[in-house]
Amino acid sequence: MIATYLYLAGAIVMEVLATSFLKSSASFTRLVPSIITIVGYAAAFYLLSLSLRTMPTGIAYAIWSGVGIVLISLISWIWFGQSLDGAALLGIGLIIAGVIVINVFSGSVAH
Repeated sequence: MIATYLYLAGAIVMEVLATSFLKSSASFTRLVPSIITIVGYAAAFYLLSLSLRTMPTGIAYAIWSGVGIVLISLISWIWFGQSLDGAALLGIGLIIAGVIVINVFSGSVAH
């Protein structure tokens, strides 16, 4: 099960990397950011597919998207100077809580 979480963590990191470079690609008109975006998304989906060997799709996707949203929001705030208001912070907190509930309390993760 540890390998499953490592694959999922890798998928999350690659998706966040790809999404971070997506804006810099300027609608895929700049070569290097475009390549990083495409390779990052391809690697993310490959690693996600490996985690789906042993983890239910709904659970894996909930964790992948939830953690990805939180990380990309933080990166946007830190590197791109985008602001997060109270509602955004509350929503991020609820996403984090949801991921914790899934991992700690859901029996679906163990299958």
